Amino acid sequence: MSSLDLSGKVALITGSSRGIGLAIAKRFAEQGAAIVLNGRSETDELHAIAGELKNAHGAETMVAGANVGQAAEVGAMMSKIFKTFKRLDILVNNAGVLRDGLIGMIREDDVAETMATNTVGTINCIQAGARLIQRAGGGSIINMTSIIGVRGNSGQLLYGASKGAVVTATLSAAKELAAKGIRVNAIAPGYIDTDMIRGIPPEVHQERLESVAMKRIGRPEDVADVALFLASDLSGYVTGQVIGVDGGMLI
Repeated sequence: MSSLDLSGKVALITGSSRGIGLAIAKRFAEQGAAIVLNGRSETDELHAIAGELKNAHGAETMVAGANVGQAAEVGAMMSKIFKTFKRLDILVNNAGVLRDGLIGMIREDDVAETMATNTVGTINCIQAGARLIQRAGGGSIINMTSIIGVRGNSGQLLYGASKGAVVTATLSAAKELAAKGIRVNAIAPGYIDTDMIRGIPPEVHQERLESVAMKRIGRPEDVADVALFLASDLSGYVTGQVIGVDGGMLI
């Protein structure tokens, strides 16, 4: 058994219908984990992905719809996971939204949705998920922040604030949960090829690409590989860290 082997472990990845979340689900399934796929609702798309993971890797799968910004829905999702698997070993808080806006032009409903999903959603899942992980004897919580949450960026006050809060939530949770055998770390992706960047104007895309030292856009799989390390026994003594996956991006 390799140190990356996740056989016998149950992993919940929020926001796992596409992009980084889907890449992480696939990577974990390849290593033998049972996968809980999450979106705001139990869509046909998520059920199709569950079938693909089972067919390709023999993975046990479950679809759990929940709006992570609603504590009651998160609690119901965790109850469903416990009823099905009787454990949770890995929690990846990936669900997120991106709403750009210049100062003075940020809409109130964008503030509410962004903070509810990116920040409150992460807190809700840590609170409910940590109890299950502790019952399983410990495990790993991986929070998805962003290079914007670490460095900030013009025009991204709201997104940066929501993701910066995830950084400090990670550091605090790591200190509190270490004695319970739960590692808590964060990944800060840079410019990654996902649906989130599809609407970016070509000139902005080129500007951001030129700011990456490696001169290429990141792939969701680049992030998934780091998530696999943090979920596996290889990171058994790693907690309270924020790992950039940005190709040397300057911002």
